[in-house]
Amino acid sequence: MEILSLFLAKLSFLWEIGIPFLVALTILVFVHELGHYSVARWCNVKVEVFSIGFGPEIKGWNDSHGTRWKISAIPLGGYVKMFGESETILESEGEDEKERPMTPEEEAVSFHHKSLPQRAAIVFAGPFINFLFAVVAFAALFMFLGVPEPVSDNPPLAVVGNVSPGSAADNGGLKSGDQIISINSKNVTYFSDLQKIIRSNPNRLISIGIVRKTKNLTLSLTTGSRSGKNAEGQTVQHGLLGVSADPGEVKYTRQNPATAIWLGVERTYVFTVRILEYIRDIFVGKQSADELGGILRIAQISGQVAELGIASFVSFLAILSVNLGLINLFPIPLLDGGHLAFYVIEAIRGRPLGPKAQEYGFRVGLMFVLALFLFVTWNDLVHLKFFEFITELLT
Repeated sequence: MEILSLFLAKLSFLWEIGIPFLVALTILVFVHELGHYSVARWCNVKVEVFSIGFGPEIKGWNDSHGTRWKISAIPLGGYVKMFGESETILESEGEDEKERPMTPEEEAVSFHHKSLPQRAAIVFAGPFINFLFAVVAFAALFMFLGVPEPVSDNPPLAVVGNVSPGSAADNGGLKSGDQIISINSKNVTYFSDLQKIIRSNPNRLISIGIVRKTKNLTLSLTTGSRSGKNAEGQTVQHGLLGVSADPGEVKYTRQNPATAIWLGVERTYVFTVRILEYIRDIFVGKQSADELGGILRIAQISGQVAELGIASFVSFLAILSVNLGLINLFPIPLLDGGHLAFYVIEAIRGRPLGPKAQEYGFRVGLMFVLALFLFVTWNDLVHLKFFEFITELLT
């Protein structure tokens, strides 16, 4: 009975996290595939299927253009299937299948027979609309909610804003709203003081003095750590606590549409650069790949931001859309960027790569994507303390 109670308590995320995650994923997948669909239709390519999810169909309908719109059983992605993605048509005759050449009418609506710029535009449209969605989402927040500005010019005090689940702060009992006044008997006033002390104390047991609702408390916790590089290029460990600063009192200034759109473009650009810099730092050894997250981490964050309100959820969708658009542009076969890379080679050579070369490319791409999926899923399980959960069930 205790095991059942513990299991049910741990699975509460199915409602608290699972629903917001599926909403976020469905919106972003729909937006991405709508980019492919819209430009394909504009180029007069027949779209056979527009699916949200994979696997067996749950609900579907046909539109006047012959496209099957459907919702499928596995809600972890989606796809657009275009007519004529190869040179021939595969037909069934009883138990046998045979290929036949396309008729002129079929070639006119076939993806394969479109010009190179048209095919590239169709593929590029998915990631592009993800960036466009981020710009629009940020702009909407700036127009209707406004740009946050601190009322005071003083640096933020060491007041806890958000606490990351499973972090050192969470495990040690820190809560949002706590004001940290000392660490190991050293006085702390500003959040920058807190960051400096924690950064220099990785994986250490520390004593934190806090004020919580006018009460003075002392907490003991062990900091986390993250690998990084110092000024000399040496690998060092930096301490982690897992909290963000409370911005204090802020005012929101609504922006006119033109300014809001410009700020949306700027914010989208900033997040794009940050993601690229982080990936670069991983490759050069300045950052640890342990912080890379996958579906489980995204689901966890989706639930957290959903609790903070619609504005936070929209902002999270925008950031996630930038990630999705950027990742899809990486020149990895299976991703949109891989197809675009093949088109660049086709433009240089004057003819497409041979079927064998493309097949090997897609195999390598599939292996890379699967390896990356397994790696980030492992990171997620460690971050979410899944193995500790299993141990609790068995002891």
